[in-house]
This record gives sequence, structure tokens and C-alpha cells, in this order.
Amino acid sequence: MNITTLSILQQEYPKLMEDGIIQSNVPLKEHCSFQIGGPAEVFCTPYTQNQLLDLLRFCLNHKTPYFILGKGSNLLISDKGLSGIVISTERFTELTVEQEYITASCGVTLKDLCNYACENGLSGLEFASGIPGSVGGAVFMNAGAYNYEIKDVLHSSVCILPSWESINSLNPILYLKVEEHNFSYRHSVLQDKELIHLSSVFHLKRDNSETIKRRMDEYQQKRQQKQPLELPSAGSVFRRPEGFYTGRLIEDCGLKGFRIGDAAISEKHCGFIVNLGSATAKDVLQLIQHIQEVVYEHYNVKLQTEIRFLGEM
Repeated sequence: MNITTLSILQQEYPKLMEDGIIQSNVPLKEHCSFQIGGPAEVFCTPYTQNQLLDLLRFCLNHKTPYFILGKGSNLLISDKGLSGIVISTERFTELTVEQEYITASCGVTLKDLCNYACENGLSGLEFASGIPGSVGGAVFMNAGAYNYEIKDVLHSSVCILPSWESINSLNPILYLKVEEHNFSYRHSVLQDKELIHLSSVFHLKRDNSETIKRRMDEYQQKRQQKQPLELPSAGSVFRRPEGFYTGRLIEDCGLKGFRIGDAAISEKHCGFIVNLGSATAKDVLQLIQHIQEVVYEHYNVKLQTEIRFLGEM
């Protein structure tokens, strides 16, 4: 990305520039839960499907790298930032309900989705009420907690296949039934095919709103007791290895509280790395590598990361 590309963007989308939908050098640490990361060379916040499609056409036609950003709750972004265009879904926040089905746009937070379900007396999403992140990210990763996953309540999704042929066709929209998502642990077909999530429909069950709220509060209380919610993090750093609990492995290696720079293993839950104030991506990456080395040395277990890495580390 350079000034020529910005000039082309300005020429092709003057109204978006005027409205502040296209900005430059936006600090990405302000758009992720870790509060780490350098600037996005170009940062876009479209709020209509057509705007999003136009931006994708631009990227594909000009061979400009891009990244679709939700709430950034499971990301470690490079200190150098990201080249190309970051397209945020934060303004896609529509929620509608019809009988036992809720339709949620990709940028809706899980917290807002769960509260909306509760207000409408619909149960099934209580487990997700404290998971940071957006609906798009949750479907993309098949987010889960307390033995429940998004796949358990999903009915269908609307996505975009970001290929030049698809984007420039008469109908670039894909409709996926739940079985077409190919869900598994923290995985979906959206990752395999690099699909861009637009919205999903959730099939829930009728229940009393007070009962739903009580279950949500119970889950949140558990999280507050066991997770370092008071500090910036990207959630669970590692996938759970078969037959083991990641946090217990790390704690038993004597690593609780170990830190590199301002990146530290949480005192409350060793499966979390927290930002104590001014941690860098380099700090976090070095800490991750140290944890992997020590755990492998002690238990011959290779820890695989669950968070995603963006940019040049």
C-alpha cells in the first residue's frame, strides 16, 4: 500500500473518504482485545453489503492484501502493523427475531446477541454471553465454552466467497446450512475457503427471560473467578492437547506469573497471556515460544496455538 493506492481509493470512493469510512494509519491496538499492534495502512468501516463488496472488488482488482477484522478478540497483531487494507465489520450490527430464530449480522458482539436472545425469551446462547468477540468471529472459529459450541445453536449463515469471479458475478452471496459449515473444534469451512461472514441465523428455544439471565450470570461469575478478565488478553492462547489441561501443564512447569517484558502468564489462569500495560507482539511471541519449549521439555507435549498471528512478527 502506498500513496498511489490511497489516491485511487480516493478517486473511486470519494464519499466513503468524506464520511470517514476509509482512514489511514489507524492503530490496530485500539481494535483488538490484546491492545497490541501497529497501524493499519488503510482501515475501512463499511456499513452496507454493497460497500463491502466494492472494497473487496478494489482489493482483488488491484491485488491489494486485505484482512477482515471483527472484534479482534483472538489476534496477535504485529508491532509493525498491517500492510494493505483492514476492513472492519464493526458497523454491521443488525439483529432481528422471528419466532425462535434470531438473525445476527457479523459485527454484532456475542454479548449483545445473548442479551437480545434473553430479552426475547430465547435460550441456547447463555454459554456465549461472556465470550469476547463478534458473531462473525464466533462462527469462523466455532467459538465455545462450558461444553457448548456455536454449532449447537446455528441454523445457517450468509457468506461471501472472495474470489475475483465470485465478487464480479451477479450473485456473490453463499448460503450455508449448518451441516455445510464443516464444524469441528475451533474450526469451520469459513477458514478452509477463506469465506467472509455476513450474517447467521440461530435456532433457539423458548424459556423465561429471568431464568436465561440467571444462567448467563452464573457463567459470567465462573469466568470472573477463573479468567483474568481485568487485563487485556486474547483469551486462551493454546489449544487443549488431548488428555491434558493446558493451564495445569503450564502451572505445573512453574511458569505461573512468568513474564517477558509486559507480557505475562496469568496468575489466575495459566492458559492466558495478559498484557500488563505496554506488552509488544514480540514479547508475547517470545513468551509463547518459551512456554512451548518448557512444556515439551517437561511433558513431551507440543502445545498448538489457538490465537491467530497477523503481520510480520
